[in-house]
Amino acid sequence: MSFYKLGVKGDLVYALSTQNIIDPTPIQVLSIPLILKGHDLIAEAQTGTGKTLAFLIPIFQQINLEDDHIQALVVAPTRELAIQIRSVADQLSEIIPVSALAAYGGQDVLAQIHKLQGRIQLVIGTPGRVQDHLRRGSIDFSKLKTVIVDEADQLFHIGFKKDLAEIFSYVPDIHQTLCFSATIGDTVDQFSKDYLKSPKTVVAPKAKVTLDAIEQFILETSGRRKLDDFVALLKQTYPQKAIIFCRSRRGTHALYEALKEKGYSIEPLHGDLTQAKREVVMTAFRNDEIQYLVATDVAARGLDVDGVSHVFNYNLPDDAENYVHRIGRTGRAGNMGVAYTILTEKDAKRMEAVEAFIQMKINRFSFQRK
Repeated sequence: MSFYKLGVKGDLVYALSTQNIIDPTPIQVLSIPLILKGHDLIAEAQTGTGKTLAFLIPIFQQINLEDDHIQALVVAPTRELAIQIRSVADQLSEIIPVSALAAYGGQDVLAQIHKLQGRIQLVIGTPGRVQDHLRRGSIDFSKLKTVIVDEADQLFHIGFKKDLAEIFSYVPDIHQTLCFSATIGDTVDQFSKDYLKSPKTVVAPKAKVTLDAIEQFILETSGRRKLDDFVALLKQTYPQKAIIFCRSRRGTHALYEALKEKGYSIEPLHGDLTQAKREVVMTAFRNDEIQYLVATDVAARGLDVDGVSHVFNYNLPDDAENYVHRIGRTGRAGNMGVAYTILTEKDAKRMEAVEAFIQMKINRFSFQRK
């Protein structure tokens, strides 16, 4: 299957080829023809399956370059994801001159307003900042044709249901709505009933959980010994570059403070940080200026960073599928990776759920007590 056969025009196929994107992924094969035909769409696709291009390719094809109004809106749950979608859009814009704006909190709102007064055809934003612009009257959706809700399950998990309802109140009656989600649960289902018209539903084949390139271990410990054992593990394994996952913002910051005090090259990534700080942290981590990133799931969702040798689950996530998403940050691009879970009795049930989900038992060990 080629992009041509999906109905993608030559200039866009060329734009993709300049980035060595030749063959469409399953979610692109399923979604692009339906979007180009004007259908509302519910698409279930995991992160990393090419879903961003699955909606950006038809959007770029449908935008009228002669019309300076906003014609498409992408709503994303986090600033990082909005930035990532914008970077993919920018690559396409080098060939197809669509003018895009990323609108998210932590940036200068007046600078965004100034840009919105010019030629903007595509807005990629987080719910709060899009809402802010709508209330200020700095965004004009009168010519909006398409709304894309990305990572819908995450949007509702964070609690953006009311924000989305307000945003949709500004959208013209005749428009196309595309809803992309890793899972289609009750909240996504209800959203589609409220806002989508006779939608088509596509489900990308779930990539077999490829954990072959990742060695997994469980370090069994107690709540009292947890930090000491974790530090001992870091000294033993000495990761080249690692992400450490915690379940809460407070826990993330507490672990960051504890490890920073012990002299580790580490920075936190969580929702309480300003956007400027989050961008500085991610740039430093990508450029190997810091060795460890300690993060919450929401902050790290959808982030691809080269060269991560180790992933540590200091706390397990509530959702077993998120475990796979977390450890998938390592063992990429043909490299081997290592994932450790620091397990106390409190997380025993979560670990059982993870092992059931990945259908394997993970090797366990503990440190000898003196």
